Amino acid sequence: MKSVRRVVTIDDNEGKSVAIMDGPSPDVRTDPARPGFSSARIWVADSSPPVIGEYRDTVFRPHTIEPPPGGSVCRVVTFPPDDTFCGRVGAREVEAFFRAMGSPHASSYSPKAPHPFMQKTRTLDFCLVLEGEITLVLDTAEVHLKAGDTVVQRGTNHAWSNRSDKSCRIAFSSHDAAP
Repeated sequence: MKSVRRVVTIDDNEGKSVAIMDGPSPDVRTDPARPGFSSARIWVADSSPPVIGEYRDTVFRPHTIEPPPGGSVCRVVTFPPDDTFCGRVGAREVEAFFRAMGSPHASSYSPKAPHPFMQKTRTLDFCLVLEGEITLVLDTAEVHLKAGDTVVQRGTNHAWSNRSDKSCRIAFSSHDAAP
């Protein structure tokens, strides 16, 4: 899939809106165990409400799946078809992925789990399927989703399973939440 384009705007010294960045996201993570997987971090806010004032790029903060305490993070994730990795990943590969993403505690991996990349974070996530189709795997159910569908993910144990033969791209807006 193509890179994720990121446009950042500010008000200049005269109060006029301008685009100061326009290009691929500078923070993209991949997973060697899942060829075709990518997570492009677009923006991180470390408070709510976020401060708009003086500009400073936020994607260079330490990388984690979750937002900072009291903050939010926006990312676009591309999921390759499960057939490209399922049956070839185990505890070691899953642990390496969550460690590389800065959130080893988010993994709820179990050999008996319905998907190897099950995870749970204390976040409220707004998810929009941009391209393709995917299955949201929960502890007790599965929900098939296609482009245009949305999910409000409220801190539950889950995984994203792409059972099609094409990549799927999802936009996530994740917000720190109380238990």
